[in-house]
Amino acid sequence: QVQLVESGGGLVQAGDSLRLSCTASGSALDYDAIGWVRQAPGKEREGVACLVVRDGITYYLDSMRGRSTISGDKDKKTVYLEINDLRSEDTAVYYCAAIRHARMVVSAFLANNLHLVDYWGTGILVTVSS
Repeated sequence: QVQLVESGGGLVQAGDSLRLSCTASGSALDYDAIGWVRQAPGKEREGVACLVVRDGITYYLDSMRGRSTISGDKDKKTVYLEINDLRSEDTAVYYCAAIRHARMVVSAFLANNLHLVDYWGTGILVTVSS
């Protein structure tokens, strides 16, 4: 079993940057990919970005590509999401999510088949104030 713990959220101003962190722990870190899913108020969850651990391939939601970066530190078992130029529409609960099989990544994160996610963090709130 894998536990995912998010940190780094809070209240920020529009135009600011923010870095979220997710640290994984457990008896066996048996996931191939790890990333971020968010849920804005009144909306469904959507995949934001994902990192395939083995080869470093990254995937992004179209609206986040170019102003966000997902990266990982294998030694710290931590994945980061840096978002620049934050906008009010980025206000959401951000969840760390991990998938055991990399072949599911595109379907899960980019096609929003989030039932394919194997492990979830509890979520952390990011509020962007304009």
